[in-house]
Amino acid sequence: MRATASTVVDRCAVAEQSPPIVTGASQNIYFVSLGCPKNQVDTEIMLGQVTDAGHALVDTPEDADVIVVNTCAFIDSAKAESVNTILEMAEHKKGRAGKLVVTGCLAQRYADEIAKEIPEIDHILGSSDFPTIAKTLDAPAPKAKRGKRPLPVVQVSARPAYIYDHEAPRVRIGARHTAYVKIAEGCDRPCSFCIIPKLRGAQRSRSIDDIAAEVTALAAAGTKEICLIAQDLTRYGWDLDGRPTLAQLLHRLAPIPGVHWIRLHYTFPSAFSDELIDAIATLPTVAKYVDVPLQHIDDGMLKLMRRGHSARVTHELIERLRARVPGIAIRSTFISGHPGETPEMHAALRTFLEEAQLDRVGVFPYSIEPGTVSAMLPNRVPAAVADARAAELMELQRTISRAKLEAMVGREIEVLVDGISEETDLLLEGRYVGQAPGIDGVVYLADGTAPIGSLVRARVTQAADHDLAASLEV
Repeated sequence: MRATASTVVDRCAVAEQSPPIVTGASQNIYFVSLGCPKNQVDTEIMLGQVTDAGHALVDTPEDADVIVVNTCAFIDSAKAESVNTILEMAEHKKGRAGKLVVTGCLAQRYADEIAKEIPEIDHILGSSDFPTIAKTLDAPAPKAKRGKRPLPVVQVSARPAYIYDHEAPRVRIGARHTAYVKIAEGCDRPCSFCIIPKLRGAQRSRSIDDIAAEVTALAAAGTKEICLIAQDLTRYGWDLDGRPTLAQLLHRLAPIPGVHWIRLHYTFPSAFSDELIDAIATLPTVAKYVDVPLQHIDDGMLKLMRRGHSARVTHELIERLRARVPGIAIRSTFISGHPGETPEMHAALRTFLEEAQLDRVGVFPYSIEPGTVSAMLPNRVPAAVADARAAELMELQRTISRAKLEAMVGREIEVLVDGISEETDLLLEGRYVGQAPGIDGVVYLADGTAPIGSLVRARVTQAADHDLAASLEV
């Protein structure tokens, strides 16, 4: 996801904004937000702080006095996009822009490196330091010393500790009818391939009351779809109550007026309690959809990945979910070519996908992350082999996905209308409950009109690999 200031200016919705508090001379600010929805929430908090301080958002970098890039550093491709974007934005300092601010995961992980390599940057804020963005805008740009080119001012906390609350000013990016709500930050899991605990710190959960207040405000402003996000949703509340309390949170959020779908993103397979599954099954507003990053199925590989569960746990979870929540859509992601993955392990994963018939799947070639346990493991899989294995599994999943969608032809479904189709302005597009925003397919709507953000009934007429076509004439 690459959301820019044009997205902000043209499509933003302000939730519970307080009157501006001017901290300095008003400046024109251009934002670029990269990475996942969790990063998007951080950008929205920064936008709220900037506008609360009396600054203006602009839709092009050419009109900006200050450019802010919120970066991602999860995998190599994300790091490359972040660096390229910073360099692209640095070019605008030759024009009007007087200051370039970089924040997010790349800043947290590589602050010293990017400070030396890209001196056009003025300020670097870590993944937990972005709440100071308004003060940073008012701070003077670094000055050269002894004739040398000035280096960026670096503010990076060694132990990230920030988590926003419902009183934080926030300017939402994107559609008004759907919103991401970050219920926790950081992660305590020891997965060998993942750098997130070092970038985001230990898990810290928000209170149920605080989250409920935010969701209530969002619903009052017209939001119908709430996407709960965290690095590990199923561990939510452990740091507060000594036990997971996601089920209790869902019971609190489900009756809030105006909320139609509550989605669960990034759950951990071994932490699905019967209480949580019952909440998904019985609460009408909790979407019958779960995002469970499984990563692999072979027990030997799961051990190398330090996932803390076995293949048996995965199989049992799928059985429990489908038995208790008929028709539930299960989404997952997998890593192909992790160090130590043998042809037999890959074959086991292929067999699992054939048998499990998951609804949505993403397979990603392993990316070496310095500082992780996996990066130090022997028996590395050549990148070409990892790519080929990932492509093979995605081709398999394409056929599974298409078959599942073709089985829906003729059915009447409920669709949340997202707006005019990006493919053609002759069609609307939206999503049914089995499709999450931005990562799954869409439903193309014909034979009628409907307002953006409305919920409509439509009959499925066609299916493709990942998308559906449906008629509003039902």
